[in-house]
Amino acid sequence: MHRAPDDPPPGPDGPAPATGDRTPRRLLVLRHAKSAWPPGVPDHERPLGPRGLRDAPAAGDALAAPDRRPDLVLCSTAVRARRTWDLAAARRTGTSAPVRHDPRLYAADVPDLLAVVHETPAAVGTLLLVGHNPGLQDLVLTLADPDRDATGDGLAAVREKFPTSAVAELTWDGPGWPDLTPGTARLTWTAVPRGREDA
Repeated sequence: MHRAPDDPPPGPDGPAPATGDRTPRRLLVLRHAKSAWPPGVPDHERPLGPRGLRDAPAAGDALAAPDRRPDLVLCSTAVRARRTWDLAAARRTGTSAPVRHDPRLYAADVPDLLAVVHETPAAVGTLLLVGHNPGLQDLVLTLADPDRDATGDGLAAVREKFPTSAVAELTWDGPGWPDLTPGTARLTWTAVPRGREDA
């Protein structure tokens, strides 16, 4: 998109779209990679396990497409979520998206997740959430219009299971993130990235 030299650059805190603008927007949802269960370690502090250390970079590869590069990343403060995004982001090239670690995303349910999403600046076109189940799975099922599933059977697969490292992409048009409400988005892509054991 052409931008005049004096226009402010786009970014998570940039100017909001004009009133009534139906800006294409993308919400990416990434469940943390497989974690370990060390004895005596609180749930919030659990690290990634061996499989998680392999799968998190694979999630980064899956998110490497230019149209899936987030303008902003909102990540749970849990160690396993933070480490998942660190490893995923390390596989990407170009400018890194700003990351905000929000404690509200830890053990969040759908209302909590939507409250955080609705605070997203209007200039953000692509938002990535890194968090936990069952909240993320429920969020995808809540936001996606079942009559507009562009993946064919992706919504049914999400309903059955949203495993560790799973990614889902929801798209919608709206003037601002508060307009993202149940049933208003289209499920356009899902993946369950897995790393090679010999990698």
